[in-house]
This record gives sequence, C-alpha cells and structure tokens, in this order.
Amino acid sequence: MNALPTRAAATIIRRPRLRQSRPAGLVHTMLGVAILAVLLFPLYWMLDTSLQPHQAGGVKTPWFPIHPSVHGYAQAIHDQGHHLLTSLVIALGCVGFSLLIAAPAAYALAQFNVRGVGVVLLAILISQMIPGIVVANALYRFYSDLGLLNSIPGLILADSALAIPFAILILRAFMLTLPRSIMEAARVDGAGPLRVFVSVVLPVSRNAIITAALFSFLFAWGDFLFALTLTTGDSVRPVTVGLYLYVGTYVTDWSAAMATAVMASVPAIVLLVIAQKYVAAGTTAGAVK
Repeated sequence: MNALPTRAAATIIRRPRLRQSRPAGLVHTMLGVAILAVLLFPLYWMLDTSLQPHQAGGVKTPWFPIHPSVHGYAQAIHDQGHHLLTSLVIALGCVGFSLLIAAPAAYALAQFNVRGVGVVLLAILISQMIPGIVVANALYRFYSDLGLLNSIPGLILADSALAIPFAILILRAFMLTLPRSIMEAARVDGAGPLRVFVSVVLPVSRNAIITAALFSFLFAWGDFLFALTLTTGDSVRPVTVGLYLYVGTYVTDWSAAMATAVMASVPAIVLLVIAQKYVAAGTTAGAVK
C-alpha cells in the first residue's frame, strides 16, 4: 500500500530535474549547431561561388545562386581535369605502396618477439615530427640525381613517406588485440607465416586496413608541399598545385577556381561517408585490449 505513494513521490521529485535539464540541453544543441554552421560556411561559400556566373564571382558574390551556372565547372574540367586524374593516380599508388609496406611491418612489430621494438616505434614517431619542408628539400636533391623529379612514382614515394609511419601505428594497435589462438590454429593446420598473415591476419584486420588506406589516400590527395617542391613543369602536376597556380592566373574567374575546389573535395567526402563505420571501428579497436 505504501509503495505507490513512494513511487509517485519519487516521480514528482524527478520531474523538476528533467525540466531543469531541458534548457541546458537546448543551449548545448544550439551552440553545437552554431559551431557546425561556422565550420561548414566556407564549404557553402565555395559551392555558392562555383555556381555563380563568371562576372558574379569574387567579393560581390550573392549569398545564394539566384541564376546558377555551370560555366565554372566546364572551365575547371577543361583546365584542371588532367590534374585531378594525376592526383587520383598518385593517391591510389600511395595507398597501395603504403599498405604493402605497413601491413607486414605492423604485423611483425605486433606479433613477433623482435628485439628493439621500442626503438623502432620511437623512430617512427620521430619521423612523424620532422617538418615536411626538411624532407621535401632533401628529396629534391635526391630526386634530381635519380631523375625522379616531375614523375608520378617520385610523388608516390614522397607521399608514402608520410603515410607509411601513420599506417604502421594504426595497424599495429589493432594487431596487438588479435588473439594468438587463431594464428596458432592456422599453424597447426600447416599454414606458414606468410599464409597465416595473408589468410588469417589480413581478413580480420579489415577495419584497420580500410582506416589506414583512407588516411593514406587523404595524405596523398591533399599534399601540396611535396607536389610543389618535386614538380617543376606541367607534365606532372597534382590538383593542389594546379589550383594554386590556377588562382594566381585566373584570379578574376572565381567560379572556375571554386568549382575546381569543389571537385577536389568530392573524392575525400565520398570516401569518408562510405568508410565512416570502418574508420570508427578501426581507430577504436586498439584502444582496449
């Protein structure tokens, strides 16, 4: 008999707390929306300017494309299409080469009793701290002697120098969590070290591999320093350098410049949307063992 009044009293006591938390939650939501709007405004302005007619581009761009035009995209495809293709080839090559080196290295550092693992990891971390301009200047002299300037393989190697250490750290963190029992079972069945790595470790490391591949692609796709330093002509020019020179040459045609920026952003956005769940799983998998 006394249970019902007690529950009712507890409900009455809790209601004011819920009512008090709603304004705070609303304020936090509005603050988050405002911050998101500020962060996304440059993207909106870029898209808005890309859809403006040629004469409307620039400082006096309207807030909304009242008379949208695809002139900027047509001009951008004509002038920057081959640069976009060059960046795509370099980024895909960087992904393939980085995973080819990083996956076996991460597996060895995670599962084998290798002496000096701490020293190797320290060297990997230090390599991530070296300023990019220092590496670019050193590579320029080295590439000049080997004839790798203005070449796609040269840019793939340069971008991989940034992508491989990061990929090793991500893959090793995940491979440390793999139970040794599945690998021992494969060895009992007669599989050698290479077969265990290819048939067992790589399939179960899918999320981490996709995460490492995505970041390697983004490193290469958005690279500007190596692309500017290691290319001296128009034969091999990624879209980042093409856009930089494009703005300097056609600064009055902002619609075409912004259209190039929009097209350069599309691959990264699409890949992030598609691989979002894999990236979330891959980056958090090694957090708890």
